[in-house]
Amino acid sequence: MPLIEFAEVTHAFGDGQPVLKDITVELTERRIGVIGANGSGKSTFVRMINGLVIPEAGTVRVDGDSTANQARRIRRKVGFCFTNPDSQIVMPTVAEDVAFGLRRLRLSKTEVQQRVTDVLATYGLTELADRPAHTLSGGQKQLLALASVVVTEPEVLILDEPTTLLDLSNERRIRHEIERLDLQVILVTHHLHLLDGFDRTLVFDNGRLVCDDEPDQARAAYRSLAS
Repeated sequence: MPLIEFAEVTHAFGDGQPVLKDITVELTERRIGVIGANGSGKSTFVRMINGLVIPEAGTVRVDGDSTANQARRIRRKVGFCFTNPDSQIVMPTVAEDVAFGLRRLRLSKTEVQQRVTDVLATYGLTELADRPAHTLSGGQKQLLALASVVVTEPEVLILDEPTTLLDLSNERRIRHEIERLDLQVILVTHHLHLLDGFDRTLVFDNGRLVCDDEPDQARAAYRSLAS
């Protein structure tokens, strides 16, 4: 698994109030959960991993590359799925959206077509290939967002609350797809049962990493903060 390192990371946005405070941690496990209340800093934390947010102080590195000056290289390795799939669906049709992320990989047309065909089949989207992406259901959009990242073959996939907008049936489908992924997964979630079988879970509170443990212990710590 890739080595992700945070070294004394602190960050604040425009109001000057820190959203992360002195975070030092190394991540190497295959399945890592990130939990905490709204505003605790967890989403900012994961957005730093692929350079969507650059820390004001401290460093974030992925396999030795710093997000401050090697973000492009890191983004080839670290994929990101947002809570709302509409935030990342950019092309008119399903197939075009899956193919969009492959443009920077300099693949042949044949290779692009094969990857798109394969990933659409994997996520049950083949019959929707020519469908306008904006007409999909919420669950289908989340599968499309996932497919559009996985097709680029990242080594790490960050999912920022991917089931928040879904009903129970679609949540189960996304959970199944996460379990099948053969890469390092970092999952931000309020749905604590999704962390069953994970290797490690981080708990954030008021910008600080307050617990770093196995899922059961981490979930208990999170619940105690909310009580």
